[in-house]
Amino acid sequence: MQPWKSLEEVKTRDGNLALRQRGERDFLLTIDGRVLMSSMLHRSEDSLARLAFERIPDLPKPRVLTAGLGLGFTLRALLDVLPRAARIEVAELHEAVARWCGGPLAAINGNASHDARVKVVMGDVMKPVHAASKSPSLRYDAIVLDLMEGPSKGRAYATGNLYGPRALEAVRRALAPGGVYAVWGEEDDASFLDKLLHGGFDARRVIVGKGGPRHVVYIAQPARPLRGADPNAVPRGRPLEHGGEAPEQESALPSRPKRAPRPTAKPRGRAPRAGSRPKRR
Repeated sequence: MQPWKSLEEVKTRDGNLALRQRGERDFLLTIDGRVLMSSMLHRSEDSLARLAFERIPDLPKPRVLTAGLGLGFTLRALLDVLPRAARIEVAELHEAVARWCGGPLAAINGNASHDARVKVVMGDVMKPVHAASKSPSLRYDAIVLDLMEGPSKGRAYATGNLYGPRALEAVRRALAPGGVYAVWGEEDDASFLDKLLHGGFDARRVIVGKGGPRHVVYIAQPARPLRGADPNAVPRGRPLEHGGEAPEQESALPSRPKRAPRPTAKPRGRAPRAGSRPKRR
């Protein structure tokens, strides 16, 4: 078994971000030694794109916002399901990740970041979200988040900047009619689904994976107000029916969740020791 080697390491506010390689096509993205993403494990990224766009009718020129780049698999999956006239805006915080995605990682993601449909924008994904929430001409047909921190823990969870009530309100206003909000999560969290329902979304969650780590994808669409309801009030969301393709495993919608359920998925893990094999997603 070949050893892992570090291609480059940069300091970020979250820790030391590194790209590691073994052989020709095995890559790891790590932060302070903890594995964020592996080129051998990208089932949930593929499912994120598929589950999002089975909800959208055939749009000739869909406008999509996604974050972040990672190893480029989520972007690759989006490109594979979107038409040629689609436009994808990718928000990425770290310049090094953008450089790696279009450099050594291009061989495994099909040169995704250089596709003519893609525009990479450096910065926080919420900046274009807030801009679109205030201008109907900037609205997106889909907002797809596959970030280092999901909605159940970490700084983003604690501050609410990405997944709190105000952030969800901005996302709802930033979506075009019938638009989709799709979020990758490290572990199942019924409380986030409840936030989506209270935040004016019809929503569901899908557990992805069979054996090994089992991640979660949340799919949401702005709820329509009931007839006769106050048009200025945020409508209470309802469970989404799944689209044309059956999901991997549908989680039951909680009626009165008292607390988040025990995690059914493991974190993306620590950097594997030489000779170890990461678990499949």
